[in-house]
Amino acid sequence: MAVKIGPRIRNALRRDRRIIFTTTREEFPLVADHGSGDFIYDVEGNRFIDFSSFVSCYNLGVNGNAQIRNAAKKQIDRLMHGMFMDYYEEPPVRLAEKLVSMLPRGFGRVFFSNSGTEANEDAIKLVKLFTKRRHIIAFYGAFHGRSLGSLALTASNTAHRAHFGPFVNVSHAPFPDPYRFDGDPEECSQASIDFIERKILAREVPPDEVAAIFFEPIQGEGGYIVPPRGFFKELRKLADRHGILLVDDEIQAGYMRTGRFLALSNFGTVADIYTFAKSFGAGFPLGATVARKSLGDTPPGAHAGTFGGNLVASAAAAASLDYIKRNMRSLRRGVLRKGAKIMKRMNELKERYEYVGDVRGIGLMIGVEFVKSKESKEYAPKERDSVIMSCFNSGLVVLPAGKSSIRIIPPLTVSDSSIEKGLDILEEAIKDNSK
Repeated sequence: MAVKIGPRIRNALRRDRRIIFTTTREEFPLVADHGSGDFIYDVEGNRFIDFSSFVSCYNLGVNGNAQIRNAAKKQIDRLMHGMFMDYYEEPPVRLAEKLVSMLPRGFGRVFFSNSGTEANEDAIKLVKLFTKRRHIIAFYGAFHGRSLGSLALTASNTAHRAHFGPFVNVSHAPFPDPYRFDGDPEECSQASIDFIERKILAREVPPDEVAAIFFEPIQGEGGYIVPPRGFFKELRKLADRHGILLVDDEIQAGYMRTGRFLALSNFGTVADIYTFAKSFGAGFPLGATVARKSLGDTPPGAHAGTFGGNLVASAAAAASLDYIKRNMRSLRRGVLRKGAKIMKRMNELKERYEYVGDVRGIGLMIGVEFVKSKESKEYAPKERDSVIMSCFNSGLVVLPAGKSSIRIIPPLTVSDSSIEKGLDILEEAIKDNSK
């Protein structure tokens, strides 16, 4: 059934555009009203299959599950805000203990914030404090947030950065993209490592002035780029040679989306600092920055925030982590099985349609890149956008990533029937827009 755009939607769009600053809303007129499980419902009653997880914020289903909602409601009736940075409360401490228990051994200092960009801002301050160094390395294609510190790390789209500089001292290196690498795809990891060693550390900044290297284990806004499996082990060796810390931004890729709690675990590597947000908050604004205990602590007054460790958000996030821990094995099996099903179907479409250039991902973090032709690999953003709109008009929400990719990130709990129906809609959109 085609989506109907009625007066309530048109009125909501008109009011929004009159008073709200322009942000990143997509062109399709989704005015969400409520949701549950795999589905989003708009103010006109249209139902959509959710292949966005509200941008990876509802890994356990739209609007969370009953356990999460009940934990939040219970805390609301007790105390909603406790000013955790000045007073002591138990819910944030319990959450920190649960989070640390999910990480590799040796992690034991947690700072709570309100969002992913804040979690990365906190990490910037921490690496400078711990190393007494000022410079940072990040990657082209990265997205770490839009506040000024994290924006210095972000390098996926000039629209994010225009007119906002000057920025924190950051050098960028190419992120290994096997599909786009000009040469043997297996060599792209070494090319990235060589760029850091031979250009950044040899020509721009001495190694002993570099505090950290920030990265996403799978680049999100940059196009869902999956690096070769050995890349992060080599990056770890480089960092260790020079006393540089590694900061792993798990904000979009983590929280079981790849079948492991930490997406970086798929690459057999451990970072020094991890940042979390999105699904970590289970629908509430919540970020976390977690460091190795051996790195030390922050001096009193060096860092704080009014709403960090909010009690309602902490209660919901703790309930979400409890669910993850109880169901770890079944969630992992389900994510990998469902991801394999989607990858198989999309690879079949890749073989069938000239403008489906690449399909990549791990678990339920899957990117599909559209190109003018397989030979040229020229980006095809208009074709990508047309596919997205066709999906929306048929009741499927998918979002863009990178220059001409879409991301397929349904809730981890998505049903097989919703996957099949969603892929049918996506296939029809690709077929229609290939003509």
